Amino acid sequence: MHSVSDFDVLVLGTGPGGQRAAIAAAKLGKRVGIVERRDMMGGVCINTGTIPSKTLREAVLYLTGMNQREMYGSSYRVKEEITTEDLTARTQHVMGRQIDTVRSQLTRNHVTVLTGVGRFTDPHTIEVEDGTGRATIAHAEKIIIATGTKPARPSTVEFDRATIIDSDGILQLDRVPTSMVVVGAGVIGIEYASMFAALGTKVTVIEKRPQMLEFCDQEVVEALKFRLRDLAVTFRFGETVAAVERYAHGAVTVLESGKKIPAETVMYSAGRQGVTDDLDLPKAGLDSDARGRIAVNDNFQTEVDHIYAVGDVIGFPALAATSMEQGRLAAHHACGEPAHGMNGLQPIGIYTIPEISFVGKTEEELTAEKVPFEVGISRYRELARGQITGDTYGVLKMLVSPTDGKILGVHVFGTQATELVHIGQTVMGCGGTVDYLVDAVFNYPTLSEAYKVAALDATNKIRQLAVIGD
Repeated sequence: MHSVSDFDVLVLGTGPGGQRAAIAAAKLGKRVGIVERRDMMGGVCINTGTIPSKTLREAVLYLTGMNQREMYGSSYRVKEEITTEDLTARTQHVMGRQIDTVRSQLTRNHVTVLTGVGRFTDPHTIEVEDGTGRATIAHAEKIIIATGTKPARPSTVEFDRATIIDSDGILQLDRVPTSMVVVGAGVIGIEYASMFAALGTKVTVIEKRPQMLEFCDQEVVEALKFRLRDLAVTFRFGETVAAVERYAHGAVTVLESGKKIPAETVMYSAGRQGVTDDLDLPKAGLDSDARGRIAVNDNFQTEVDHIYAVGDVIGFPALAATSMEQGRLAAHHACGEPAHGMNGLQPIGIYTIPEISFVGKTEEELTAEKVPFEVGISRYRELARGQITGDTYGVLKMLVSPTDGKILGVHVFGTQATELVHIGQTVMGCGGTVDYLVDAVFNYPTLSEAYKVAALDATNKIRQLAVIGD
């Protein structure tokens, strides 16, 4: 059975990119449709990715009492025996609320939701099959692909949802494992490694590269590694997995160097793969690369002008925050409405324990570009709020130009890093200098006060340079 619908804009996927694209187009007065599978409203972001993983992190921090141990002793716990039910109760609650929010926003903006899996039949037509044999044929002037990604699964690995899992399988674990091997020290791997380490799982991280999170400030990465080693995490850099042998009570990970690592659970974090296999892209005149990603120009147009792609399916940076903005901008372009493009100051947030967040350049990048900078440092342990919170290892680092006082980068490690970074981002985005932060009054006691401390530190160093140079 077929029904036919006509739209000005049709969006594939209800994740952050697709949702924002659909709502932006609807606000511009267009007839908008959006395609999503029955059980995936809100996309990977809400169902298996960002929202559940960050909620899980919050549950871990609360139940383990990690943040309070500075004050109440290293054995402090809110709950002695933490079960997966404890962890997932909070996750399910938040996911349910978020799904309701997405659905009501789409309804409120008169976006038609087509339930099922969409595929191209020609460059302007999508057939949506709902799994019951019924299909909707949707014609659209403009089409925005926001189908996202799924965990990449190496063909040599036997995933079984219990012993050998990917990041999707984390939420289905029936108990907190006593030991875990994490293969791949990318953002997702290291976020989960730190959560399970906080729960008391003995974690071994295997990474074939000599370093992790190369795009971050290396001093911050060192601080994170130190902190994770404190939680009994073992790092194996420059090592490749040769095989994973599954047994009744776990698995043995065999490395090419000959090492054998036993663990209850092995989590593969081998990057992400674009969800484009079922789209039948050639019928639209498109193709994807080996990782399932679609190439776009600065306006998020594909090689076929009226078809756009946004979010993780187009590759880096593949963050919910940037995907939202890409969706909005693509919709504006598709509707012929001008919009400011994204500026280059995208914050990066990594939800390890503790958090990492930064904006702008790293020391390594500035050094390679031969751009002089001075470093201003503020340590949480010197802030009253740091002591109150019980975070004495956090640090905020600001890179300042000694010539004009412009802020070149801000790097934060510790509690609330992902929130704090926005102050630096705002000052940089408005073209402000370190003087603004020196003169500003911050609430006391707060972590934000770290900016004033770091700004004073940087200006004192620049002043010394001036004094000696006179």
